[in-house]
This record gives sequence, C-alpha cells and structure tokens, in this order.
Amino acid sequence: MQISSQLTDEAVLHELVGRLARARLDHNLTQAGLAEQAGVSKRTVERLESGAVATHLSVFVRVCRVLGILDRFEALLPEPVDSPIAQLKLRGKIRRRATSTTAPGGSPSKWHWDDRA
Repeated sequence: MQISSQLTDEAVLHELVGRLARARLDHNLTQAGLAEQAGVSKRTVERLESGAVATHLSVFVRVCRVLGILDRFEALLPEPVDSPIAQLKLRGKIRRRATSTTAPGGSPSKWHWDDRA
C-alpha cells in the first residue's frame, strides 16, 4: 500500500509498523536482537510492531500531515519486495519469524539420535 495523505492516521500507522516488522525480518533479526541493538527492551519492540505505541506516533503523523510531508514516508520506509526465490519459498505466506543459525547459548549443537552419543 502506498502511503499518502489520503490515508487515515490509523492506516498510515498500521502500514508503518508492518513495514518496520518486515524490515526487521529482512535483516533476520529477532525482536530481542533488534531491541538489544537499539538499546530498548524487547517489550518496546513488541509494542511498536503491534501498534500499541500508536498514540505517541500519531502526533508525529499529524504534524507531518500538517507540514505536507506525509507522502515522504514512502521514501523513508519503502514497501519491501521479496525476490522471486523468496516468493517461491514462502508460497504466498507472510514471513513472521527470523531464523537463527545457532542454538540458544551461542554455539551450534550437534543433532543426535539419543542422549548417549
């Protein structure tokens, strides 16, 4: 969806938080990883992506609307486009989680048939 001044504040906020979540996933970051790098709590990232902090952002949207720069949000956070290969892998689904290459604790764990190995 293109962000424009014709959209309601709620629609703009919904689109922005969706794009933020998508950008996080495109960088293969978990919410906890993003929070750590940004110096905020994981709960803050969760609330941001769910739109729970929208009341604070709505003031920003209103000011940008008044200034006539709301259309510039499109350049700030463009709608992501998956590569053809990624589209095939997802088969029309929306990616919702980042993947990790290591086990919790920092090192890769070897897979075994049972605990005796």
